[in-house]
Amino acid sequence: MYLAKSEMWIYTVNINTENNYSMRSLTHRQIEIVEFIKDSIESRGMPPTLDEIRRYLRVSSVNGVRDHLRALERKGVIELVAGVSRGIRLLESGDDIPGLPIIGRVAAGSPILAEQHVEKHCRLDTTLFQPKADYLLRVVGISMIDIGIMEGDLLAIHKTTEAREGQIVIARVDDEVTVKRFHRQGSKVFLRPENTQYQPIEIDLTRQQLEIEGVVVGVVREF
Repeated sequence: MYLAKSEMWIYTVNINTENNYSMRSLTHRQIEIVEFIKDSIESRGMPPTLDEIRRYLRVSSVNGVRDHLRALERKGVIELVAGVSRGIRLLESGDDIPGLPIIGRVAAGSPILAEQHVEKHCRLDTTLFQPKADYLLRVVGISMIDIGIMEGDLLAIHKTTEAREGQIVIARVDDEVTVKRFHRQGSKVFLRPENTQYQPIEIDLTRQQLEIEGVVVGVVREF
């Protein structure tokens, strides 16, 4: 979803954040993998390969992916079929999975989806958002208040490393994570707030590093 000043989709819901799932408690990484397997089966009619999971998780080796898959097999969530490139069979609907992780304050220099940043999980249909949401990020501060993003809101984030002109992005600058509107002029990027009390962040890509962590696809407000 493109968030313009004149257009904002806000989902106001009473969120059930109870982790009401079985004793086969899954780690956040395992939940991510199961959701990716489900999405692959639903969208393409087949499970992903190990390398596709590796690329989705943005890790350098499939060894860690194999370890997670073996753990999921031991917990009875999947079955691994030997000698087949897409040999993953989902054994259950995934209703035990607690939903989208809600990410709180992110420590400088650490990955957004690190285990220690996950406050809880939210049972929310990811297909409400286009493209689908991968996680929810809790807003700290009022730098985007002029477009209706309030402190304490949950931003639905689609994971991507690319951004289009004018999108609201989750950006990492000098190891700090910020939510701003993305503008690019040649080798310079301007991350603009939506609050006249704040100044834009200017990044010279020839000298500074900028990483796009995702784009905002919706806002969820809790009651």
